[in-house]
This record gives sequence, C-alpha cells and structure tokens, in this order.
Amino acid sequence: MKLYNTLGRQIQQFQPLKEGEVSLYTCGPTVYDYAHIGNWRSFVFDDTLRRVLESEGYKVKHVMNITDVGHLTSDADEGRDKLEAGAESRGSSVWDVAEHFIEIFIKDSEKLNILPPNGYKENRSAYARATDFIDEQIGIVKILLDKGFAYKTDEAIYFEVSKLDSYGKLSGQKLEDKEVGAREDVVTDANKRHPQDFALWFFTVGRFAGHEMKWHSPWGTGFPGWHLECSAIIHATLGDPIDIHTGGVDHIGTHHANEMAQTEAAFGNKLANFWVHNEHMLVDGKKMSKSLGNYITLEEVLKRGYAPADLRLLYLQAHYRSQMNFSWEALTAASVRLKGYRAFADLRFQPGGESALKNEAYIKIQDEINQALADDISTPKALSLLDALAEQAQDKGSEREPLVGFLKFIDNALGLELLASEDINTQQKRLIHQREQARAIKDWKESDALREALNKQGLDINDTSRGPVWSRG
Repeated sequence: MKLYNTLGRQIQQFQPLKEGEVSLYTCGPTVYDYAHIGNWRSFVFDDTLRRVLESEGYKVKHVMNITDVGHLTSDADEGRDKLEAGAESRGSSVWDVAEHFIEIFIKDSEKLNILPPNGYKENRSAYARATDFIDEQIGIVKILLDKGFAYKTDEAIYFEVSKLDSYGKLSGQKLEDKEVGAREDVVTDANKRHPQDFALWFFTVGRFAGHEMKWHSPWGTGFPGWHLECSAIIHATLGDPIDIHTGGVDHIGTHHANEMAQTEAAFGNKLANFWVHNEHMLVDGKKMSKSLGNYITLEEVLKRGYAPADLRLLYLQAHYRSQMNFSWEALTAASVRLKGYRAFADLRFQPGGESALKNEAYIKIQDEINQALADDISTPKALSLLDALAEQAQDKGSEREPLVGFLKFIDNALGLELLASEDINTQQKRLIHQREQARAIKDWKESDALREALNKQGLDINDTSRGPVWSRG
C-alpha cells in the first residue's frame, strides 16, 4: 500500500510499526456549531482511509479527538474561544453547547456511514474529548517547562519554537520565513519571545478572565491551548509514534507543526510516521468556512431531498489530495450515479439470480479496485472500474449479475451501502408480471398505469431484451 506522506512530500510505501496493525489518529471537530460539508469531506476521507486499511487486512486502532475547549477563532493564539463564542450566540453554557453539537456530530456521522473510532472506547463515547484529558495535558506542560522548551508569562505558558531545531519540517518552512497575521482588534501577549511561540496553557486573566471552562494547574487556573490536546490524547491512547495522523491541509503549517513540536520535545520521539492531509472543498472557487458564511450543512443537503450516500459518493469522485468545487448540479449527478450502482446491486434479485455468474470476472475487477485504492486511496479510479462493471452488467444481463461477496467488498471499502436494499415484495412482483402481460397484448395504457404504480412504490422499470429490470428510484 502507498500513501502520500506530507512529511516526505512524496508517495511512499506504507509499512506499519507493528506487523498487521495500524495506529490511526484523525483530527475531529470543534463542537461549537454544525459541521459543514467541507468538514465532512475530511471525515469521510478519514473513514475511507480506515476502510481501505482494513480491506488490506490490517487491524486498525483508530482514535478521533473532539475539541471542546481551547480552539480560538485564530489557529494561533488570537481571538476568542470558539466554544465561548458559540455559547454566547445561543444563550447557553459552553458545556451544553458542546454536548449538543457532539450529539449532532455523532448522529450525522452515522447518517454518512462513518465508522466510529475504536481506539479509545467501544461505544458512542468512543470520541476522545479534549476535556477528558486535562491531567494529561498538564503533565506535558510540566515536562516541557522542566526541559526548558516552555516559558511562563502573566497570560499564558508558551512553547518556545526556537528551542526545537526541527520546528516547521512538516511544512518545509523555515522559522524566520513564517509570519503570524495578528488581527488588529486582538491584544497579543507582548511578552511572547517569538511570534510563532504558541500557548500550551492560558490563564484566566485579561481577555480570558471570565472564561467559563477552567481547571486548576500548578501554575494557576486556566485552560489548555488547542494544539496540546492532540499530543496528550495520542500519547495516552495510542502511544507515540503512531503510524498515521490525518487532517486538512490547513493544519499543516500551524496545528500539526505545533503538535509535532510538543511531542518531540516532551518525549524525544516523533509523533507520526505518516502525515496524510486532504484538500479543501470549495464553493464558487473559495474555501468553505463559517467565517466566510459560505458553508452548507448536512441538514441543508438532506432538506433538499438528497441522501447522505449521495454526498459521500460526491466526495469519493475526487481524489482526496485534489481541491473540489461543490455545486448542487454535481451533487445531483452523484445521486444519479449512485442510483446506477444500486440498480446494479439490485440485479442480484432479478430472475436467474447468480446461477450464470462468472466468479473469475469479479475476482479480477475486485483485485483491480483493490490496487486502485491501495495506490494512495485512488477512489476516482476505483469508481470508474465499478462504473464499467455496472454498465456491462446492465447490458449483458444475468451473466454479470453481482455476487453478494463483491458488493460486500465495495460496501466495506467505500461505505456506499449497496447491500442495504432488499428484494421487492410479492405484490410488486405481481405488478411487474401484469405489466408484462399488458405489454404482450400492446395495452400501453394499462402498461403505463402499472409502471406509474410501481414508480409510486419507489421502483423504476427498465425494459431490456431479456425482460424488465427493476431498480430503486
């Protein structure tokens, strides 16, 4: 299996640290608002990566964090805490806001057929919340202070980036070339030694004097910075180094660079062997974001009559390292494409079943799809192979009807739930038979009426040379 490793800036052969097992950490949501479909692209990619690893035979231990404290409106140390701002806009407590959006995130993940993480807990509490790891975060701060990698001001404890020679290696930027665009309306700590130094622990003073979420520490009451949680969670749950760390490309320069620095300085080893980053989803050529107000939620997609699987397929149509531009027309096309796959899956219920099936054909195509996915998760190529097979099946009939095992492989690898459909009932089969009798005597009025009755029950009928083929509308 090969993956593009941001750390080496090239596609590399993947080799896990432990034979047959993979440790995977994926950056989760900050739960102050609804996730938008740009966020969901990242989470669906993470899920697809895990599915492909499991299809390759690896046992994957997967941890995903949930940021419920410390993420400011800037990825650096500026602005307000997003949870505090979200709570204020809703007239609620930060704790209630976090619980509300965690629950929504879990439910929406289930709708998109995203597997829950399994490396922390084996239930709906499987997500590693930042607030569940406060002691571990305080422990890392202590180590960094003791080793001389951190310093204290009246406002915060900072990591001193100039003390770590390897800082910035993930992005390839030299420290002197990096700049922080401080917002004019935010007061930045004048006692920071370097603009790139980042907060490990904020004290509840000054702009954060009224911060609702706070804990006691050896240095004073406060709360952790955003970057610290991931290092603490990984160290506590998976151990470091891990095999794979994922996230969006916007994490490379700051968030992931800071994670790496903390772990390397505190524990003397790297955080991850592979860093895998997905590209943005754009709207009208611009990055989708809440700050720009151009974001679309899953709820809006569903209200327009699309299924979650339509959106999932839309993501898979583009390679994860390519930017993709969202449009409702593109989502409609993905929905039509998915209907074609479902019609292909439904062929297993047509007369003749799998009796005339050529197993070798499916073994060959499954191997080709596996090769595509193992080559840096090339989902577009995998889907093109599935397209060709589905079209061939519709043209040639029963000799290409799908094996249940093949469909299960597709579902496991891509999460499209092609096996979710069930056979039609006896009454629907009777209507199809009656329609064929009407067609035989050229009673087109009755034939059309029966087709309409079937359409109302969610069945489309395609008349072929070997008889009617139904699919779900």
